[in-house]
Amino acid sequence: MALPQEKLPVFTAKDYLAWEALQATRSEYVRGEVFAMAGGEDRHMTVAGNLFAALRNELRGSPCRVYMTEVKLRVDAADAFFYPDVFVTCSAADLTERLVKREAVLVAEVLSDSTAAYDRGGKFAAYRQLPSLREVLFVDLQQRAIDLFRLGEDGLWVLHPLQAGDSMMLHSLGLDLPVARVFEDLEGEGGVAGPGHDASAA
Repeated sequence: MALPQEKLPVFTAKDYLAWEALQATRSEYVRGEVFAMAGGEDRHMTVAGNLFAALRNELRGSPCRVYMTEVKLRVDAADAFFYPDVFVTCSAADLTERLVKREAVLVAEVLSDSTAAYDRGGKFAAYRQLPSLREVLFVDLQQRAIDLFRLGEDGLWVLHPLQAGDSMMLHSLGLDLPVARVFEDLEGEGGVAGPGHDASAA
């Protein structure tokens, strides 16, 4: 989750990697421009963590690996490095790289008011240039909903909107997850109470 308006000096990709390794905070890179990562609210981390945990549990023992915001995803065609909220790669080549992955099959972004337009627009356009990518999730905290975009055999990305009561079939991974699982333990209006908690209690 990066704010595109917070631009830092122009770099080559090599310069960016060397520079960012020395920084205390993370930044994303797109065609020579570097964008400082924005801080997120606790609900953002809860939902991203829920999705990570659900995918990690289902994929345990498989060739696939799930990563969160500390691992970079390289999109060569877009000359970009991103920090997706959650992504999955099943690539043997990616297993040999510690800092940067290149062959994600699924990417998920948890939306915020400040980044939603960029995530759905410019970032999604860049993600679609990744040859390995098959599905992208945009997770809406306010609506408790997920927009699942899936690449069809015709090369077109098709939207599959999902609500909290739906089941989310991830073709790229052969998994079927309840959408409600992604929104577990959210506090506030519309939140889902955790185990042992009464959502109707004062």
